[in-house]
Amino acid sequence: MHQLLIGLTVFGVIFVGELPDKTAVASLVLGARYRPAPVLAGVSTAFLLHVTVAVTAGGLIARLPRTPVELVTGLLFLVGAVLLLRSDPDEAMAEGEQEAAAVTGDRQGWRIVAASFTLVLVAEFGDLTQILTATLAARYNAPVTVGIGALAALCTVAVLAVAFGRALLRVVPLRRVQQLAAVILLALAVFSVISALA
Repeated sequence: MHQLLIGLTVFGVIFVGELPDKTAVASLVLGARYRPAPVLAGVSTAFLLHVTVAVTAGGLIARLPRTPVELVTGLLFLVGAVLLLRSDPDEAMAEGEQEAAAVTGDRQGWRIVAASFTLVLVAEFGDLTQILTATLAARYNAPVTVGIGALAALCTVAVLAVAFGRALLRVVPLRRVQQLAAVILLALAVFSVISALA
């Protein structure tokens, strides 16, 4: 039950963190340009690589003494909340569309997979959700559970973006999603600091 709760927490945090991200917009643009299956194959493979790197880093950090890890993760959650509150969803949309436009063209089959993979691989490296995944892996010391939750969240956002496209953007106010994610990260920051000092 404890692992399930961790997985659901990670899914929620990463899902709301990724939804207003430029990668979601890039997936949306790629999904509108090409068939969904190869786009999702490329995007999901890139996410798998990113999550693997993040949980490996988080797992190594989790081996350090618990109190400093809790304090550092609290600080990283706080930084994530500030970054989300300061970011502009319209700017993220513009960046995502620009990055997707750079790889679109007359592509078929494996070239679509490769273009989608490359776009997400470059765009997500060191991105907020990758840092949050590493932080969550360090916080909970459960790299496999965190990895599954994070990958499920990232792929769910990609599927929603590819399947529903711009209709999703009209229904979901990205600024509100950013604010919700920031509140969740602030709560995790407070919890981590309290846990470190207890």
